[in-house]
Amino acid sequence: MKTKTKGAKILMVLIMIYLLIPLTVTIIYSLFEKWTGILPEHFSFQSYVTIFQDPEFLRCIGRTVFLCVIPIAVTTIIVLLALFVAIVCFPQLEKWIQLICMIPYTIQGVILSVSILSLYVSNKGILGNRLMMLFGAYCIIIMPYIYQGIRNGMRAVNVKMLLEAAEMLGATRFYTYFKIVVPNILSSIIVSALLAVGIIFGDYVLVRNLCGTSFQNMQIYLYQMMKSDSTRSSAVFVVIMAITFLITAVVLTMQKKEKH
Repeated sequence: MKTKTKGAKILMVLIMIYLLIPLTVTIIYSLFEKWTGILPEHFSFQSYVTIFQDPEFLRCIGRTVFLCVIPIAVTTIIVLLALFVAIVCFPQLEKWIQLICMIPYTIQGVILSVSILSLYVSNKGILGNRLMMLFGAYCIIIMPYIYQGIRNGMRAVNVKMLLEAAEMLGATRFYTYFKIVVPNILSSIIVSALLAVGIIFGDYVLVRNLCGTSFQNMQIYLYQMMKSDSTRSSAVFVVIMAITFLITAVVLTMQKKEKH
């Protein structure tokens, strides 16, 4: 048994090393002026200094975070309300809600963006706004991940039993759902939100097709930088990864504090 455990740990370490090689090489490449031979040459932080002195880069970070917050919040609220209706009022609807939430798994970004443009581009109201189209597209793309995380959390806490117990004590189902059930599945909601953050941070197709270059996010900025300077583009990629890890660390720290 101990031999199997050691073997599993060694295998996990090797897999982690293999997965971290591209990121490590990118970090090294961003810290040198050029790497045309076996070893990189001229260690320098100039790439990072340059991108952080660029106001457009800082605006791109703010835009990308803004693009994450609203779709994730809207989708989470919609899924929570839909599951409340399905669990409390119409249990037979749950399988249809699951089917609808899983459909975006099969939709490619190009197909989704073209479909949204063909439907709403001629609309003179708020739905014709390119930014609103992008928010709607992100809500669709992240819906399966939000739904699956919330649904798994609800199965773990036995929602029906909690609702029945609270109802016997005089609490309404709506109050019980949002004051007892939702706080108990907060960890599942957070994990789902983190998955959604990773998807939105890595998106290029939707924002490029729906908004063009008028509303740059981190990926569009990275793409444009790749055409002019590979060292700086590596620095941009490292910053994107660092921001993603930072958001994950902050959320997980908050989660641990709430448990204690």
